[in-house]
Amino acid sequence: MSVSTCCLKSFRWEGTPVGQVGKLGAHDAYITGNNTDAAVLIVHDLLGWAFPNVRLLADHYAQEANVTVYVPDFFHGQSLPIEPILNRRYHEIDIDGFLEVHSRQNREEEIFVCARSLREKYKKVGAVGFCYGGWAVFRLGAKENQPPLVDCITTGHPSMLTKEDIAGVAVPTQVLAPELDPIYVPELKSYTFETLPKAGIPFDYQHFPGVEHACLVRGSPDIPGEQAALVRGKDAAVNWLKLFLHEN
Repeated sequence: MSVSTCCLKSFRWEGTPVGQVGKLGAHDAYITGNNTDAAVLIVHDLLGWAFPNVRLLADHYAQEANVTVYVPDFFHGQSLPIEPILNRRYHEIDIDGFLEVHSRQNREEEIFVCARSLREKYKKVGAVGFCYGGWAVFRLGAKENQPPLVDCITTGHPSMLTKEDIAGVAVPTQVLAPELDPIYVPELKSYTFETLPKAGIPFDYQHFPGVEHACLVRGSPDIPGEQAALVRGKDAAVNWLKLFLHEN
């Protein structure tokens, strides 16, 4: 199995998203920011496009990296139930059934379509993906996409990622990796280290000691070190986006 219940251990932050709901092609999307030259596509995690945490992260990226951020609904109005997730009743959730519907095969092309829509409108496009979104941003950055769909990618605690995905990436790549991760396992981490430095692309790997999978979106104040990891991860992603999405 390529995801686990740790992907769902979430905490709802305080704060109100400041963006708006619009469209990216045929998809409903949360949109925030007003840069007309640089955009970021966020491929959301298993909690979906409407979960406040991902929208608040999008707001931070928009403001701090000076980009327009899109969070499309890649689950077509479906979502896992938030209340049992927040209360850790994971036995009530059919993760396998949900992923069968929203598999890589079923969702890859529409994620590509959204990236192409942004590429037609903006001079620079980045992609960010946490958990479920991790495999997708590697595929968006694959060398087979010519011309490139995106100019850089950032992923945190990626899920459903393969060695082929890692070997195939051809754009600047940032990986934010919690120490405790049953999904992005040591074998995949080692393969990332062995492969990407030889790929001829800018590569940034950041290790987050003592925290677990999902921490970079969850950011719970009740888990030691997690909010600090969240802030560090947000800052790292902002700096990566600024580096590759702005000419100066």
